Amino acid sequence: MEVFVGADYKGFEKKQSLLKFLAENNFQVTDEGAYEYNEGDDFNDPAIAVAKDVRENIGSMGILICDSAHGVTIQANRFKGVRAAHCSNQESAQLARGHDDANVLCLSAHFLDEETMRGIVLAFLNTNFVSLERRVRRINRLDEREDYD
Repeated sequence: MEVFVGADYKGFEKKQSLLKFLAENNFQVTDEGAYEYNEGDDFNDPAIAVAKDVRENIGSMGILICDSAHGVTIQANRFKGVRAAHCSNQESAQLARGHDDANVLCLSAHFLDEETMRGIVLAFLNTNFVSLERRVRRINRLDEREDYD
């Protein structure tokens, strides 16, 4: 599975650790920045890059990390076809994938330690969407906007 990963400066160190962890667990990983620690950088840039990658590479997944996870979640969800979910535990990650077919996982660098993040990431990446008619209908309605990029 192809996984695109991005973070701002607040998530930079945890992203670096997560990249190594994902590679060790046989995921195909692409780092979408930040590529170096730059205090005060914007969460928008890696979130936009990951959202575009996920949108353009069917079946891929994204992971974003910022201080609270709120900013990257909001930014990623501005892209048609992207379903970003802020998850703080394994069960919420499984529900995001299984019920809502989320394709971008957003994590808080402030509230989660590396070990907890790893468990959430594995739960997210190893859970399949359960394709019930009502879930598919609801997901299709997410892109009923008129003003996309």
